[in-house]
Amino acid sequence: MQTPLNGVTPLPHLGVIRAQGPDAASFLHGQLTQDFALLGPSEARLAAFCTAKGRIQASFIGFKRSPEEIVLICSRDLLAPVLKRLSMFVLRAKARLSDASDDFQLLGIAGGALDALAPASTAPWSRHELGDASLVQLYPADGQARALWVAPTGTEPPAGPPLSLASWMLGEVRAGVATVGAAVVEAFVPQMLNYESVGGVNFKKGCYPGQEVVARSQFRGVLKRRAMLAHCSAEMRAGQDIFTPDDAEQPCATVVQAAPCPDGGWDAIVSGQVAAMQQAATLHLGSAQGPALQVRAMPYPLLEDV
Repeated sequence: MQTPLNGVTPLPHLGVIRAQGPDAASFLHGQLTQDFALLGPSEARLAAFCTAKGRIQASFIGFKRSPEEIVLICSRDLLAPVLKRLSMFVLRAKARLSDASDDFQLLGIAGGALDALAPASTAPWSRHELGDASLVQLYPADGQARALWVAPTGTEPPAGPPLSLASWMLGEVRAGVATVGAAVVEAFVPQMLNYESVGGVNFKKGCYPGQEVVARSQFRGVLKRRAMLAHCSAEMRAGQDIFTPDDAEQPCATVVQAAPCPDGGWDAIVSGQVAAMQQAATLHLGSAQGPALQVRAMPYPLLEDV
């Protein structure tokens, strides 16, 4: 039986991009899927950086440390190319982008370890200032509250029992909010990861790269590809294809993010064709004859298609 998620763990797989300057917020507002122009000090944002075709190049958790400083937390394995790509668009904006990963400590905090730091009813993507540190509330996993702690390097970390990184990563999967890594760059539009249902897309803000594609995906007909949770007895890795026996050539879904389970097997966030994933007994990992997957719904409601 799995032990409830509880404790504190470093998060070395994440990195930090810092945006500084009087135009930092307006610049990011014009590049990402979320509203950074009206970002308040008690808020954070889940956001995607898309190509012109609406495909996600990176996902971020971002917040303001001051009126002219925004930090973006992302998968470390794609930080360098994404930083280079974003910097190409700065042009005349009064904003400077840099890799600030060495300047910050990133910790994951879950369960009872959060009790002394944040109110129990705190909503996802809210931000609390704890001295120089920021505490960003995340979506819960298996009923356990979770948060991201971001502080300047050298800051005294919060007290709490040690939590293994493996347990945290399993919680990330079971929370159902995917972090895009190098293995799945440009594989999905935001709705394929349910970002519109977990605060990752603002449909009222102005233009950004891929905005027309993202809006069209939302407002013209039923969304045909979604993210769901899956379990498999075999190891799952981001980027692996998923098939049905009816089509051995064309995959129907892709593994987005995966983690081992303490009781055996692997859990994953998978994104694919809704019609295929509704026939859960027919899904197989790697090939039409590969290990079987068991699929279940996300732990949060999906917004109805408009």
